[in-house]
Parts: sequence; structure tokens; C-alpha cells
Amino acid sequence: MAETLVFPGTVEWSGENPGISLKESPEGPFVALASFFRVVLSPHGRGHALVLLRAPQEAAPPAERSNLCITDNEKLARWLIAEFVSHFGAFKGQPGLSSLLWRTLDEVKSVGDAVSSYSEIVRAGDLTVELAWKGLGEPFCFAFPPEKSATGKHHMPSLFVGCETATITVNGRVLPGKPGPREIAGRTISTAMLAFSETWIRAPG
Repeated sequence: MAETLVFPGTVEWSGENPGISLKESPEGPFVALASFFRVVLSPHGRGHALVLLRAPQEAAPPAERSNLCITDNEKLARWLIAEFVSHFGAFKGQPGLSSLLWRTLDEVKSVGDAVSSYSEIVRAGDLTVELAWKGLGEPFCFAFPPEKSATGKHHMPSLFVGCETATITVNGRVLPGKPGPREIAGRTISTAMLAFSETWIRAPG
């Protein structure tokens, strides 16, 4: 019988963290980034947060392309951005992450079966953002050790679902770009994926 696998350390948060990272060409920079959180447990309580960079390369973009954080728990969102999002590969070092416009989340809902397609729809006042994933692949589960995680400090057991296409739509306007190929845990997926059952466990020491 296989031994029970126990991750040493402190569970810092658990929940869902699907994301979409878009480029206009494989060799070019990211032109739009979205990381959505549905957190069920953390030191700062439960909550949702959408970090959306419509101008990742710009610290002070015009209002129509402002970089956003939409959340119903600002303390949680600020902690997630400082401790996690700022270390994510596509977000790391992006000037746009320092110029977020904060909006209060009014409504969030998920749509789809997570087998063929899935969407997260976030509303804040007159703003509606839809993240959509289509052509979903086979779900797979893996656990990164701390040295391979984005932060370099956490175990990260997670269930991922890759997709063929993904879009970010803001008030009916589809943002430019498309996902590119990505290798993770021995699988080839894209830079847009669903991440369910995700838990970040800070390793001892």
C-alpha cells in the first residue's frame, strides 16, 4: 500500500486560480493578462479577486486600458498580489502591476461544464469582464515542490485543465492576443488554463 502523502508546512490559501495570458505573436510580449481567484481559505478570509492587466507593459495607461483589480475582499487581494501574482511568470516584473485601478466586485458567476468550455463573469458597477476557455483538454493533477513553484517557497498541489482557445472580454470588447504553448508538469498546454483545487503550502524554514 502506498504511503499517505503529507505536505509539510502551513496552508496559506486554497481555492481556484484560472488564468489567461495572451500574446499577439509567439515571440512578442504579453498584451493581456488575467488571473482570477476564488479563495475558500486564507489568513484574510474568503473572497474573489480578478487581476486584469490590459496594458501589462505600461505603468500609467489611459483610462480605457487601465489595469484593474476587481475584488470583494481588498485585504485578501492585496496579499495575493504581493505574495503570489507578482511572482507568476507572465506577471513578474510587469510595470502594469504597479498601477492597478481598484474596483469593488458586485457579482461573479461561473458558466459552463469545465469539460468542453468554461467562463468566469465578473461585474463591478458599469464594468463586465468575461474570461472564457474553450476546447478544454484532459484534467491532470500534480504537485510542485517549493523550488519549482512560482514563489520558490510553496508546495503547490493543483488540478489543471488546458485549453485550445481563450478570450478576455471587457464590456463586450474582446482584448487582442491569443494563448501560446506552455509546458508544465510534463504536459504541453497553453498560457490559458483552469486551475482548480489549488492549494499553496508554505514550506518550513
